[in-house]
Amino acid sequence: MSTESVNHEIPGQPPFTRGIYPDMYLKRFWTMRQYAGYASAAESNKRYHKLLEAGQTGLSVAFDLPTQIGYDSDNPLASGEVGKVGVAIDSLEDMEKLFEGIPLNEVSTSMTINATAATLLAMYIIVGKKQNVTQDQLRGTVQNDVLKEYIARGTYIYPPEPSMRLAIDIMRYCHDQIPKWNTISISGYHIREAGSTALQEIAFTLANGVAYVKAAIEAGLDVDEFGPRLSFFFNSHINLLEEIAKFRAARRLWCGIMRDRFGAKNPKSWLLRFHTQTAGSSLTAQQPDVNIVRTTLEALAAVLGGTQSLHTNSRDEALGLPTEEAAKLALRTQQVIGYESGVTDEPDPLGGSYYIEKLTNELEQGAREEIERIDEMGGAVAAIEQQYFQNEIAKSAYQYQLNIESGQRTVVGVNKYVEETKLIPEILHIDTQVELEQYDKLHTLRKRRNNNVVKTKLDVLRDAAGKPEASLMEPIIEAVEVYCTIGEISDVFRDVWGEYGIR
Repeated sequence: MSTESVNHEIPGQPPFTRGIYPDMYLKRFWTMRQYAGYASAAESNKRYHKLLEAGQTGLSVAFDLPTQIGYDSDNPLASGEVGKVGVAIDSLEDMEKLFEGIPLNEVSTSMTINATAATLLAMYIIVGKKQNVTQDQLRGTVQNDVLKEYIARGTYIYPPEPSMRLAIDIMRYCHDQIPKWNTISISGYHIREAGSTALQEIAFTLANGVAYVKAAIEAGLDVDEFGPRLSFFFNSHINLLEEIAKFRAARRLWCGIMRDRFGAKNPKSWLLRFHTQTAGSSLTAQQPDVNIVRTTLEALAAVLGGTQSLHTNSRDEALGLPTEEAAKLALRTQQVIGYESGVTDEPDPLGGSYYIEKLTNELEQGAREEIERIDEMGGAVAAIEQQYFQNEIAKSAYQYQLNIESGQRTVVGVNKYVEETKLIPEILHIDTQVELEQYDKLHTLRKRRNNNVVKTKLDVLRDAAGKPEASLMEPIIEAVEVYCTIGEISDVFRDVWGEYGIR
């Protein structure tokens, strides 16, 4: 596609290079959604209320590692990790506390969860039910992208085939019952954090997207029924202009993939809607206040690139979980960009810039060629099994680090303008008491609930897991409602499907 043809494109029109809506932010800003969650559900609930009071317009839940990989807090393998990188959720009881006082019919919630996504979504549904909020009123996103876990992040549990089954089952259930829910957030963020280039982030993410669409169609779903609810999650890195072009190229590519490869007829199926998070890997422990500048540039790139939702990292995240003060400043960064900078006065302020259009074209062409290579291997799942993604990312990450160590790439405060004095800001520490409290709550819950009913519901779930044609969301919801724990539900699937690899 020539630069001249791109210049004449209109925002909100295919192939959506210039944005998915005609007016973009003229009438409504992107969702300002800070990623938060730590320690116990009660502690995280307090943080959520404060962020909402500060003007945040959506919640984004971070879960601790045991929750992500399906272990209860009292499992020996969870020791030392409870509540550390996110909130600990063992049962519906914790989920009720997490959203206490937060009306789920008024707030959009994103949940960064993958292997156990179905269980956490089930808990969210039941919390809504207890608030008298019907499923068709729920709004939000569940990440539900397990392929990138094998590639870049590692919080998988089951082999690819049953993992894909769970992902597609969520898509089917949400189409039927939760029409406003984004059923999957196909994630390039972690691919970039692992060390990929911008081009690889586009190509590998969209290749995973192709795999999910194919799997959904093969499961009998209509592309125009689930296509409009697909969403994406991208990184916004430090190279301002390259990142803007990356978002534009990704939109154009996805439009072509859905329209031409899969024959989607509904224009809403062609849209690449995405959430963005600024680059955690660009933050430095040295001179942490400089991270405010980095995050501001990365947030600006996301806005100029046309994001629908944004999380800005806090200045102290290279040292630990963000403090309340740092998180509020990160949110204020978004608000200044939106309300004061003027970049929202035009749907695509940089459209027609020779350099932006040139970068967009180059990234699109390079990503298309990479996707074609992946297709020749048999698609994303086959490429994962052949370690292609993993090896390519490792090469890029190694080269990036070499460039820093040689001085070819400057990182302020790390290899240039280094200061001897190290000012360490206040760091958020998670009290070990959280783990003990979770242990006690679980012990009390297991004595209080009806364990005969629990066993019956887990047996029903086990039977469904063993039948490839059976739906899984309904029995998971039933198990969650009687307070089966995330570990008990995950262990049912472990027993039936096994685990992928050796931890």
